Amino acid sequence: QVQLVESGGGSVQAGGSLRLSCAASGYSSSNNDMGWFRQALGKEREGVAVIGTSVGTTYYATSVKGRFTISQDTAKNTVYLQMDSLKPEDTAMYYCAARPAGPWWLSEFDASTYNYWGQGTQVTVSS
Repeated sequence: QVQLVESGGGSVQAGGSLRLSCAASGYSSSNNDMGWFRQALGKEREGVAVIGTSVGTTYYATSVKGRFTISQDTAKNTVYLQMDSLKPEDTAMYYCAARPAGPWWLSEFDASTYNYWGQGTQVTVSS
């Protein structure tokens, strides 16, 4: 049974940092896309950052590029999201997601293509 467990959320002031972790278990394939998505109150879920676990290729939403960094520890089967220079608009529930790596034309940020999801961790940024 595949499980994705997020941790590391919390409350910070604008300009602060947080690091989210996503520990995966029961997921044997080494060629996956692991992503972070977020959903703010009243808004649709949006992709934040994705990493291809095979070669470590990363993708970022324009709104977080230069501030967030996604990385992986393959030995621990864990993906991280380092979030710096946080803004109030980053406030949301953050979810970890996973899918087998798809063809080149498949959008990294299409949430409907991800098979597995974590329970989410709340990030709140105050001004």
